Amino acid sequence: MSSEIATEITLENKRRQVREAQMEAERAVQERQLQIRREEMAGKIALEEQNRELVTLSAANARAEADAQAYAMTAMMKSFEEADPKVLQALASVGMQPGQLMALAFRDLADNATKIGQLNVSPDLLREILQPQEGKDRAGL
Repeated sequence: MSSEIATEITLENKRRQVREAQMEAERAVQERQLQIRREEMAGKIALEEQNRELVTLSAANARAEADAQAYAMTAMMKSFEEADPKVLQALASVGMQPGQLMALAFRDLADNATKIGQLNVSPDLLREILQPQEGKDRAGL
């Protein structure tokens, strides 16, 4: 009977060793999973830090660009301060469509209405004014 007991003890020891090996393997898997999660978290943190740096740099670039545009606009406005308003108006009318130029002419007439007194615009004159514009619109189609 002692040989049976010795065999039982040996079997029990083997079972215990197998369980311990299984537990050790499970613990190793859990440690590896934990290590993987930590590495993923570190990667996410690094990515967020890069995103923050990108946003900061982008904002600084936008501010610098806005400052440069403001400086250019200020310099341009300073040069316009000294220019004759009629010259500026002539420059602004370059490239305008005939209809836009007519609108400016009528605006100038309206601005000087007190000096003009009475102005008669006949239907024939209006037709002549609008005729070239209508012809261009049809030709463009």
